[in-house]
Amino acid sequence: MLKPSYDVPNLPPATVVETAAILKALARAHRYLAELKGRAATIPNQGILIDTLSLQEAKASSEIENIVTTQDELFQINAFPENPGSPAAKEVARYRDALRHGFSEQHRLGGLLTNNMIIAMFRILKGTDGSFRATPGTALKNEGTGDLVYVPPQDANAVRDLMTALERFINLEDEENDLDPLTRMAIIHHQFESIHPFPDGNGRLGRIINVLFLTRCGLLDIPILYLSRFITQNKADYYRLLQAVRDTGEWEPWLLYMLRGVEKTAIETLRLVEGIRTLMADTKRRLREEHPKLYSQDLLNNLFRHPYTRIEFVQQELNVSRPTATKYLDELAESGLLLKHRAGRNNYYINQPLVGLFAEREATE
Repeated sequence: MLKPSYDVPNLPPATVVETAAILKALARAHRYLAELKGRAATIPNQGILIDTLSLQEAKASSEIENIVTTQDELFQINAFPENPGSPAAKEVARYRDALRHGFSEQHRLGGLLTNNMIIAMFRILKGTDGSFRATPGTALKNEGTGDLVYVPPQDANAVRDLMTALERFINLEDEENDLDPLTRMAIIHHQFESIHPFPDGNGRLGRIINVLFLTRCGLLDIPILYLSRFITQNKADYYRLLQAVRDTGEWEPWLLYMLRGVEKTAIETLRLVEGIRTLMADTKRRLREEHPKLYSQDLLNNLFRHPYTRIEFVQQELNVSRPTATKYLDELAESGLLLKHRAGRNNYYINQPLVGLFAEREATE
């Protein structure tokens, strides 16, 4: 049996100190998080941000695990979930579904983030009925060299006990601890990745837990701040600092890394939300001027909730007949507001400015 290479600490770790550097980083991160929370509230339908940004997060988070798909493939599988897609696209879609399930359950439970929820998200993510690791043998290796990097706790009882302690720490009320919520988020992420409770998918689940914890603490109303792109861009530092805490017990560099990620991601997400808001305002104006008989807020929401929309989506969300939904979309395509495409026997309609906004973001990064 492998011997664990790190004594996973009690929570909160005794060596965590919010130094002057950390306090400055916390102030910056909180500033931009608060701005993002306020800006997101200006979008008329919050489901638009949840749906569109969760797709982007699913793609970025999966890329960290070398599961790569294209924007087009991702939007296609979202528009046509009944059609076979690539294994990578399906895996990305399962990530999105796991995230949505977690947020829905958290809302149902009054903000709690429980181990049962985490297990349910794992099952959705991996398409399995599994749970926490029950057999020894898990070890993390360097992808490039194959060298052993880290051995997580091996005993099933230890994994369960550590996750029970983590669940308690996640759900502490603010008055029950002295640490800033963002400091706690960084500790929670490190602790989860160090426990490594599942046979696979721990990185992606850990990143979902990050944003659900932010909504639990009220720092965001909806889960729209995703650190995956920041981690992708700084992947070597991410793994190096994760391991450095285990090797040295020094938390400050890891905390500063995560806080910098929150700050930079909040700034980038602010730009994206503002871009979506501007595009929605322009599309609303064009709908009112060029298609006054078609215009409704529900139609506008549909075009931004589904970058690739379908007749069926308009039927369901506007409560209209199929001929009416077809007429709406074809008319918008004829005037250039949408691009009409065909997939097999089905048509779909692309909100090209919105898709272009995401593509521009990717190209910039």
